[in-house]
Amino acid sequence: MCQVTHRIMDFLTASTMWMIPGKKQSWVSEFILLGFSSDPTTNNILFIVFLLIYLSSVLGNGLIIMLVCLDTQLHTPMYFFLCTLSLLDMSYVTTTVPQMLVHLLAHSQTISFVGCWLQMYVFGALGMTESILFIVMAYDRYVAICYLLRYTVILNWGLCIQLMSRTCVCGFFFSLLHTSFTMSLPYCGPNRVNHYFCEGPSVRSLACMDTHLIEMVDLVLSVFVVLTPISLIVASYIRIAKAILKIKSTQGRCKAFSTCASHLTVVTFFYAPAIYIYMRPNSSFSTERDKQISLFYNVFTTLLNPVVYSLRNKDIKRAFLKVMGHGRLDQ
Repeated sequence: MCQVTHRIMDFLTASTMWMIPGKKQSWVSEFILLGFSSDPTTNNILFIVFLLIYLSSVLGNGLIIMLVCLDTQLHTPMYFFLCTLSLLDMSYVTTTVPQMLVHLLAHSQTISFVGCWLQMYVFGALGMTESILFIVMAYDRYVAICYLLRYTVILNWGLCIQLMSRTCVCGFFFSLLHTSFTMSLPYCGPNRVNHYFCEGPSVRSLACMDTHLIEMVDLVLSVFVVLTPISLIVASYIRIAKAILKIKSTQGRCKAFSTCASHLTVVTFFYAPAIYIYMRPNSSFSTERDKQISLFYNVFTTLLNPVVYSLRNKDIKRAFLKVMGHGRLDQ
């Protein structure tokens, strides 16, 4: 307890000293995002690849949102949460990729201190909100399978809106804590971030003071937004599995398992990289490897989500064919 108190005092003292003129060098006003390569040819190729991935991700998630809004048969809690997930994914990838595309072609890869703060906050808020949303989606599947006849009574629209609003409040609040602690550290230079966007651990490694306290804060936050959701999701699916095994019909069991497979796939793709980035020991920190893993859960996961849900979901396919059919009739 005394050790933690001393570290808090050291952190507050160092932060205060940075506010006193003449005591330290001036706070950096901008960061340089190194990205993936300094070779123009490589950057041109990466620009085309990431542009196609970004457009596909936005179009895929946008299509799911459009189908859920247009098809009244999809106006159920399950698709309300899926629509919200797609909206978060679109915003999530838009927070980082457009800037990365600009930096791939531009001579300057700088981002202002305020811009870095804002990007870190929005990225974290959307990611943490999505992490908590997966708990809500797991609860939706639990109610749908274990209490099928009471599904719409238990998960009424009032409860759905409450769950979604509280999820957003928690995500944005936890991100505010993470960003405030990280960006309140003294940064005297160097200001070259070996990443393609302002992610907490990469920026924090440039701080001019001991960061163990901030790492402890991030670890506590990770318990709330990563380990706790995973534990609740696992508990939900254990009960779901027990309920499914009681179904006598093989066809019924397969149908019940298939409704959960998409969610489990997306959850695995999301949490596995997040655990590595935010919950590993600081001694295993590797900027190059972190860039690649961040790229996976920031860019590729948002592209995979609509693919996974559309390929394994007959309702989404039916709604798409229905909308396309109406489109041809209108023409």
